[in-house]
Formats: sequence, C-alpha cells, structure tokens
Amino acid sequence: MDVLFDTINVQDLLSSSESPSSPLSAPDLRLLISRLDAHSLRIKSTVQSYLLSHHADFSSLFSQCSDVVSKSDHLSGDIVSLLNLISDQPIEADVERIIREIVDKRREAREKKEILDFVGVVLELDRKFGVVRDDMKNGRVVEAAEGLRELKEAVGLKGNSDAESAVEGDPAVYGILKKQWTDCFDEIQDFLLRCMESAVQFEEEGNAVHVKHELSIDGIDGLELYTVLQALNVADILDYGLGKVADMITKYALTPIITCSATPSFTEEMNHESGHVSEAVLKMVPSVDPKGSKVDGEIMYSYIVQIIEFVNKFLCFRDGSWMCCFGRLTWSRMSDMIISNFLSKVVPDDASKLAEFQEIRKLTIDFETALRELMFISPSDGKDEKLSKFADNVEVHFASRKKIQILAKARSLLLQCNFSLPQDYITKKSGINKEEHAENIANHVVLLFSSEKCVVSEAARQLMELVHQTLTDVCLLPPKVGLEFYHTARNALVLYEAIIPVKLQRQLDSINQAAVLIHNDCLYLSQEILGLAFEYRPYFPSSVKELAVFVDLAPRFQLMAEEVLQRQVQLVIYNLNQAIDGAYGFQNTHQMKQFESAKFCIDQVAFIVEKVHIIWEPLLLPSVYEQSMTMILEVVFSRIAKEILLLDDMAAEETMQLQRLIQLLFEHLSSLLEPLLAVDLSGTAQESVEEREYFILSIRKLRKLAELLDMPLKLITAAWESGELADCNFTPSEVEDFIRAIFTDSPLRKECLFRIENSNMR
Repeated sequence: MDVLFDTINVQDLLSSSESPSSPLSAPDLRLLISRLDAHSLRIKSTVQSYLLSHHADFSSLFSQCSDVVSKSDHLSGDIVSLLNLISDQPIEADVERIIREIVDKRREAREKKEILDFVGVVLELDRKFGVVRDDMKNGRVVEAAEGLRELKEAVGLKGNSDAESAVEGDPAVYGILKKQWTDCFDEIQDFLLRCMESAVQFEEEGNAVHVKHELSIDGIDGLELYTVLQALNVADILDYGLGKVADMITKYALTPIITCSATPSFTEEMNHESGHVSEAVLKMVPSVDPKGSKVDGEIMYSYIVQIIEFVNKFLCFRDGSWMCCFGRLTWSRMSDMIISNFLSKVVPDDASKLAEFQEIRKLTIDFETALRELMFISPSDGKDEKLSKFADNVEVHFASRKKIQILAKARSLLLQCNFSLPQDYITKKSGINKEEHAENIANHVVLLFSSEKCVVSEAARQLMELVHQTLTDVCLLPPKVGLEFYHTARNALVLYEAIIPVKLQRQLDSINQAAVLIHNDCLYLSQEILGLAFEYRPYFPSSVKELAVFVDLAPRFQLMAEEVLQRQVQLVIYNLNQAIDGAYGFQNTHQMKQFESAKFCIDQVAFIVEKVHIIWEPLLLPSVYEQSMTMILEVVFSRIAKEILLLDDMAAEETMQLQRLIQLLFEHLSSLLEPLLAVDLSGTAQESVEEREYFILSIRKLRKLAELLDMPLKLITAAWESGELADCNFTPSEVEDFIRAIFTDSPLRKECLFRIENSNMR
C-alpha cells in the first residue's frame, strides 16, 4: 500500500532534464499523460489485490458496525417509550415538592436551634450580670471586676463607660446587653470611687490626709483598700480612681512642701487583732514664717520623698504599676511647681555663680533617682527627667533670664527717657564757652571715628553702656551662653530702632531738640556699633566669633540719622517758604501796607532761622550744623532774590523799600552768617564744598541785588560787561528783565540792553 502514499514527482515522469520553471513542449505533455495513466492503473491494481487479501477482516468490521446501529435504534425506542410514560404520569412535581419541604424543615430546625443557642447565651450573660451585681453587693469587688471584664468582650464592647450604638440589622437584644453592661460598669465604678473617697479622706482644718485600710460602706464591713485598688486595676479604671486622690495630695501635701509653707508628719494606727496597719495619717504642720522663708532644696526634696514613700507604702501597697499610675497623675504638676517655685529662682544672676548651682543639680538628680526607685517616675522614659534636664540646662536658663532682664532694662530706659536737656544748655554761646559748658554735660560724647563731639540722649548713652557690659560678659561666658548674650546685645540695639520713632512720632513731625537728639543718637550708635567688632570680637569664644556680626546694624542707624535730619531740614524749608509766601512776591512795597507785610515776612524768616539755630547749634555736630544751615539759608536767599527779580515793574520808591528789606534780612542774620562764612573747608567732602559755594553765591547775588536796586543804568551795564554780575550768579535774562522793570523805555535803555545781549553772544 506504500504506492498509495508516495508523492508523484512530475519531473521524474519527464525524459528531459530541463529546469522545472521552463515551459513543457507537446511531446512532453503527451508522454506525461501516458505515464500518469500507467501509474493510475498500477495503483488500482494494488488496491484491488489488498482488498482481496484482507476480505475476512473487512467482512468482520462491517458486521460489527451493523450490530451497533441495530442496538442504537433499540435504545432510542426504549427512551421514547420512557418519555411517553413520564409525560402521561407527572411524578416529578411530587418529587420537587417533597424535596422543598425537606429543605424548609431542615432550615427551620437549624434556625430554631440557633435561636435556642442564642437565647441560652443571652440567659447565660444575664446570669453573669446578676453574678457581677451579687459579687459587688457582697464586697467581692475583684471578682465583680473580672466578671465585668469578661462580659465586656462577650457583648462586643471596646470602650469602658459609653455604650456603643447597635449596628444596623442587629437584634435589639444586643443594644439591651450593651446597655446592661454599661449600667453595671457605672454601678461598680461609682461604688469603687465611693470606696476610695471613704478610704482616703482630707481634713482641711487639720491639714491632714487619712488613709484607711479597712472600710465599711453600703452595709459591707471589712472591705480592704487593697482589694478596692485591685478591682480598679482589673476594671482598667485605676487612673480614674486615683485621680482625685492624686489631685488632693498634690494640693494639700506637695504644694505646701514646695512653697515652704508646711512640713510633713506621719503617724500609723495598728489593728491589734490582725496586726496590720488600719489607718495611716499624713499631717502637714504649718511653718512658723512661711512668707519670709526661703526654699531649701535639700530639705524640700527630702520631705517630698517622704510623702511619696508614704503613698507607696500605705496607698499603693508597694505595687510598682499602681505607683507608676499615681506618678503619671502627679509628676507633671509637681515638677512644674518645683521648677517655678525653686529651680527657676535659684538660677544664678551672675555668671560667676554658675558653679555654685552644681550642688543643686546634684540634689535634683538624686531626688529623681529616689523617685525612680519608688517607681513614681518611669525608669525608661526620658520625658520624666524634667528636673534634671532643667538643672543640666542651667546655662541656657541663666542666659534666658539675663536676656529678659537686659531687654527689659533696654526697653524701660528707652520708654522712660524724655529726650530733653537742661534749659540752661540750650542757649546761644560762644565757641569757647560752648566747649567748656559741654564738658559738664554727661551725655556729651566723642564719636568713635571722628574728632567731633555731640550731645546724645540719656537713653542712647545708657543703652550703649548696657551693650558694652553684655559683650564684656560674652568674652567670659561659655560659648552657648555667650552666643545668647551676643544676640541679646544686638536685639537691645534694634529696640532703639523699633521704639523711638514710634514713641517720638509727634516730635519728629515738628522742629525740636528731640528730633536732633535722635539724629545724634543714630550717628553715635552707628559708629559705636562699627567699633564693637574691633573691641570685643578677638576675645569672643571661637564658636561665637564665627557668628558675631555687627557691621550690618551700623548702616541702618546711619540711614536713620540721615532720614531724621532731612526730615527736619525739609520742615524748616517748608516753614520758611510759607513765611516768604506771605510777602506776595514783594509787590508794591512802596505802599505802606504791602511794605509792612513784606517786613513781617522778613522778620518771620529771621525768627524761624534763629529758632533753628538755637535748637541745632548746641546739639548737632559742627559739620552737620554748618551743612544744614547752609542749605536752609541758601533756599531763603535764592527764593527772595528770585521773587524780586520776577517783578516786571518797580517804582523808584519801591526799589528803595526792597533794598531796605534785603538789608534788614542781612542785619537779622549777620550773627549767623559770620561763623558760617569763616569756616575752613580743608578736608571737607566735595558735596559739602559745592553746597557751600551755592550758599555763598546766593548771598552774593542777594547782596548785589540790593546794590542794583540803587544803581544807575550805565553802572549796571558796566557791571555786567565786566563779569561782576555773572560772578554773582546773575543770568542775562535776569539782568535784562531787571532793567526793564526799573527803567522806563528810552534810547539809553535800548542801548544798554543791546550791549548786554551782544556781550552775552560773545
């Protein structure tokens, strides 16, 4: 049969050996057809011979197939008959009903069993609640507390006294059980608290604490305090039960000890039948002179330890967990009172006394060790070491206290200083007398980087003394404290900047000596601050030396000084301009009314300048005074000259009156001008030199203007051509307008104006 499965290769049937991709010729096709026919006949012959040789096998196979088909037809007939039988008699409905009834009965039986079990549990819980109440009535409080704890888990509660709301869908009995547990818990809690109140009583009149070990309450005799505490612990309300006791012991026993107003006294009463202590009494004996007494740390710590030992022995029965609970309720308040009433008060005020504090530090550490041994404070929780940590940080507390004291002192002297000087000092004096008088003034200082002297306020002088004293301490103190002192010194200086401008706001808005003193203070402080680094920084501890900076503060005070001075100068200039405005441009001064008005304005200007001189000259630095007065007078002279030159028509009499007014102004200010014009400008800043030149030009211009008012036209023209008027800062337009205002139109005026114009062109 292999011939049936062999693949026919057409290329093998051809005689030629051409490529398979080449087309076949007609002879090749005919040859291929004949060979395929021969091959087909050979296959047929092979199949026929195979069938003949296996005839018996094929006959058996066909017979088996016929039997299978016959059995399938018979089975199909049986199934059809069965289906017809079932459809004629529907038994399946009865079977389904019976099965459903069986399922329902089983479910009902299971539910009834579960309900019975649940009812049994509820009844058992109710019985246990009854047992708990019976135990409590009979004085078996520990058993009652244990039963209540078991019931808590059984009813599914997590808290203690608050009944949880029932989950939606739960039976109502759950809420009833939880409510019953809560009521039972409240009852036992109330009972145990009343037991504690009966066991620990406070006698306010006798200042005594009574601790009874055997109680009689609600008809229960012989109930022991130890049993009550056990029950509180089992019910997980020990801290609640001891809360009031701890509060009262703190109030009536510990507080008098810490405030040194009482001393403790202990007594015990024995039960002769049992041989045990039936009652212990802690009595506080008032001190003889509690107000005048000073707390002695060693005695105070000793008394407190005795009281804690009393509590440990007679109240907590030397149980470490109960003692820890009592300590948690008491330690925080007690430690705070010890710090505020004792430790904070014995912090040294002087750095030299820091070493003496080490004895108190040792007593404090021993005190906490004793409390730790009594389990009053936790041996592992570092938060309970409040007292020793405070004592260890005494340097920080010393620095904090000194910081508060220094800043309070700085604030006080800044607020209390009135920024005024003796009236006899604010007078006009000669240069020599002024210097001699200044030596007697305590606030007369020499600027550090200048040879000039000025007067400062008492606040600035004392503030700087305080800063120097603080920085001197920095050089001697440990680095941590020294750094705090350094910051305190900076803050004290900044207080001046923060307080004085606000306190003296009204004075800064007017012309007075307070504003001048503030200006001098700022100059003085800025130069003193610049010198602090040179004076103290080399002696600072290395860690402080790396952080110490003062140069940033100096420009702030320098700027503040300039702002205050400029504010004063602008106020003076504003007042002078207001006074000059009252002259109405110096028009019509040949009329008596207008002349009197202009004269009053000149007098007012002189008065303002004289007032400023009286205030400024004794207080300001000579250079600052000269610069400021020069600026003010230059404004006055320039403004008056400008107003007169703007007049477009002046009568002959009017020119005489104007000349008289100018001369009057110079007469008033002659005593001020002479010292200003005699000042030596060597070594003066370029800006000051320029301001002074403008000042001199304004004086020369106004004086020359007074001369021009009484000068013939030809002389005026000659003065211009010679350059004399230009040297006095006159402009060609000003001279031309001045000539037109004084002289009537004439050939001579035209000629003079022409000459002035031509000379200007050249």
